[in-house]
Amino acid sequence: MAKAEIHAGICGFTTVVEATMDGKVCILEINSDCEAVRKLARNLSQVEPFQEISFRGVMPRTIEMGIAHCAHAACPVPVGIIKAVEVAARLALPQDVSIRLSPS
Repeated sequence: MAKAEIHAGICGFTTVVEATMDGKVCILEINSDCEAVRKLARNLSQVEPFQEISFRGVMPRTIEMGIAHCAHAACPVPVGIIKAVEVAARLALPQDVSIRLSPS
C-alpha cells in the first residue's frame, strides 16, 4: 500500500489517497475536502498502473477524470494520485515531491 497526502495550495483543500495493489490493478481510496476531487474519486476506484504512468498510448484514467471533474488545470491532486499508484505498484520508490512558488 502507498499513501499520499496532498495539500493543493491556496484553496486550502487536502486530499488523502491510499493505493493498494490487487493483482494487476490498483485499488484507490480517495478522501478530500474538495467537492471536485470527491466527484473524481467516485469515478476512479481502480486503475491499471502501467496505463497511469505514461502518456504513450491510452490517456491515464486519472488525468481523464481530472479533466472531467477539476476545473483548475494546475490542481496537483491527479498527479499525486498517480504518484501513489506508482509506489503501490512498485514502479517507483516513495519520495516526496514539491513545487515551491514565489512572486519573483
